[in-house]
Amino acid sequence: MNKFLHYGETIEGYPVRVVNERAVRAAAGLLFFPAVVSFMNAMLTANYQPTRLFVIVFLIDMSLRFINPRYAPSMVLGGWIVRKQAPEWVGAPQKRFAWGLGLLLGMAMAYLMVFNRYMGPVNMLVCGSCLLLMFFETAFGICLGCKLYNLFNKEQAQLCPGGVCEVPAQRMGRGIALPQAAVLLLFVGAITLAKGWVDRTGAVQGGFDEMATLEEMGVQPTSGAASEADSERCEVPAFAKAIGHEAMWKQHNGCE
Repeated sequence: MNKFLHYGETIEGYPVRVVNERAVRAAAGLLFFPAVVSFMNAMLTANYQPTRLFVIVFLIDMSLRFINPRYAPSMVLGGWIVRKQAPEWVGAPQKRFAWGLGLLLGMAMAYLMVFNRYMGPVNMLVCGSCLLLMFFETAFGICLGCKLYNLFNKEQAQLCPGGVCEVPAQRMGRGIALPQAAVLLLFVGAITLAKGWVDRTGAVQGGFDEMATLEEMGVQPTSGAASEADSERCEVPAFAKAIGHEAMWKQHNGCE
């Protein structure tokens, strides 16, 4: 039991217990992908069942991370994926604090969506926060939750990813140079022009665009059951009305 509750790795030469940042980032990516898929599925189809299941998975994983990350499923699989890469040891205390925040968010989502089946602006805010935290972790190696650690603890965080806790500000990587900024502005301008051109040229032809609707084929519903079913299917859910996305929901679900 003591070994199970032993949080982080104790490695000679490191002042605090540590975890492998490479495994942490891999684990964040493993959670981020299904989170985005379930979130977008709920937004576009109003089917919240995959999201409810993911919340349960996320809550279990975060609970185990908070106890001992060695036994969290995402950390086990992420660690196996990056097993041939040299470990990057970072401080475990601030990671535990950050994962504690994730655990609180997971508990909130479980209460609202899993057990009470509620969907509204609060859920959107909590889901968005979780996605943002996981995205920054897996894409940039930036632990946003860890940055709050110093605000609530007397002992400052040590062994941060990228050495940001120890490297003096003047020795850190350079910012964006003027030529780089110019290229970024040109890139944004090019994308803006490309969007205008895509909008002017119209929708892609072929595939589903060439499929005729029932009305175009002269097929009429055989009974009122079909129209009644369509009416029920196109009933805008409360969450879409609450966030002002009623028209968008109808468009994505083919109700206009």
